[in-house]
Amino acid sequence: QVQLVESGGGLVQAGGSLRLSCAASGSIFNINTMGWYRQAPGKQRELVATVTSGRTTNYADSVKGRFTISRDNAKNTVALQMNSLKPEDTAVYYCNAYRQTIQGRYNYWGQGTQVTVAS
Repeated sequence: QVQLVESGGGLVQAGGSLRLSCAASGSIFNINTMGWYRQAPGKQRELVATVTSGRTTNYADSVKGRFTISRDNAKNTVALQMNSLKPEDTAVYYCNAYRQTIQGRYNYWGQGTQVTVAS
């Protein structure tokens, strides 16, 4: 099992910045990809950004140029720097870790952290 603990959410004015952090612990070997997803009220959970162990990144179109994902493999952490925040960024943000082995594919989730952007 992998445990993920997020921190850094909160309330911010539109145009402001927040930094989310996620620390992984437990059976953290061979985690291929870590990332952030979000879920707004009444909507499905959606991808925000991911980063592989080789630091290849992927972003949702809606956050490109505003958000930056980073990963520290030595510390087993992933962070999301969010700039120029918009009210539509308001959501619960979830940290994710994905592992693929010969035994199967595994997704792990954090408990979520609330981000609220006031207009």
